[in-house]
Amino acid sequence: MLKIDKKQIKVVSVAIALVFLLSVVGIAVSQTGTSQAAPASNVGKVNYEDLVRSHPDFAKFAATMQAEQEQAQKDFNDKTATMNDKEKQDYFLQLQQRLQVRQGELLKPIEDKVMATIKEVAEIKGLAVVMPVNTVVYGGQDITDDVKKKLGGK
Repeated sequence: MLKIDKKQIKVVSVAIALVFLLSVVGIAVSQTGTSQAAPASNVGKVNYEDLVRSHPDFAKFAATMQAEQEQAQKDFNDKTATMNDKEKQDYFLQLQQRLQVRQGELLKPIEDKVMATIKEVAEIKGLAVVMPVNTVVYGGQDITDDVKKKLGGK
């Protein structure tokens, strides 16, 4: 076993204390001068639903879907007059699926334009991530109005 006298223990203790103090002072010095404003967030947020609804082509989409729904209701009323309940239910589901497909076809170009514009605005503003506004609890730069302006929306 090593025999350590009290003088060696005292020297090691003082050395450890000095290293600790120097590191604390170093950290304190490195933190001075960083009291300026925090850098702008690289996370953006956007109200996606609002952007889609305010897109210039959305009114045309809504009118087309309304006409499609009215036509589907008319088709249902005309063709189900002689059908039993099971046949009516099957036909109703078929019409619903057809309307959903049509809605997707009509909405896709609008959504594609909105997404491309969101990406464009985010790149201009230096944002790495853009999230839906309803998923952000705190922080993030709201770019909804900038995207609306670029889309030419209301």
